Amino acid sequence: MKILAIGMNYIQHNKELDGALYKPKEPVIFSKVDSALLKNGKPFFIPDELGSIDYEAELVVRICKLGKTIPQRFAYRYYDAVTVGIDFTARDLQRQLRAEGKPWEMSKSFDGSAVIGKWIDMKEISDIQALNFRLDINGNTVQNGYSGDMLFTVDEIIAYVSRNFTLKTGDLLYTGTPVGVGPVHINDHLTGWIEDKKVLEFNVK
Repeated sequence: MKILAIGMNYIQHNKELDGALYKPKEPVIFSKVDSALLKNGKPFFIPDELGSIDYEAELVVRICKLGKTIPQRFAYRYYDAVTVGIDFTARDLQRQLRAEGKPWEMSKSFDGSAVIGKWIDMKEISDIQALNFRLDINGNTVQNGYSGDMLFTVDEIIAYVSRNFTLKTGDLLYTGTPVGVGPVHINDHLTGWIEDKKVLEFNVK
C-alpha cells in the first residue's frame, strides 16, 4: 500500500502558502510512507522535535484495482470510496526544505501524518467533483472545501500519476487541501465532514 498526495491543488491555498494565485503546470506529487497512516479514530501525537504542525484537510480516494497508464476517461473505474483525511505538515521544516530545494518527505511523511476517516462508497456519490467537505476543530469550522475547485481533478490526477506509478488495490490518493490551514495543539478535537456526514473524528495529544 502506498500513499500518494497532491500539493497546491486549490488556488486560494496556494496564495496562503506562497502569497500568489497560481496553478502549477502539472500536478505536484509527493508520497508518505506506510507508517504515516493513522486510522480508526486513533489520537494524533504531536512530535516534539518538528516544530509547528499544520492540519490540511483533504478528500482522499481509495484505489480499488491494479492500473498503469490509465486514460483519464477510464480513471473513475479505479477508485471505489472517498473520505476526509488530514495531511499533517511540519510547516517550519517544510519551508526550510523548500527554500533549500530539498524534497518535502521529512516534513510530510512522519508517523501519524496521514489520517483517514470512514469510507463512503462511490455508489453513494453522484459526482466526485461536486462534493462539499469541511474540517472542524473544537466545534469551529476551520476549512471549507469544494472538490469542484480542484485545479486538477481526481481523474486527471489518476491519469497523471499512473504514468510512472502502478496503482494497486488499497493505495490512497490525497487530493489536496483548500484554504484555511493552520496549527494543531494538544487537546484539539478534530472532525471531518463530507456534505452532512461525519466521516472523521479524533483527538490531538
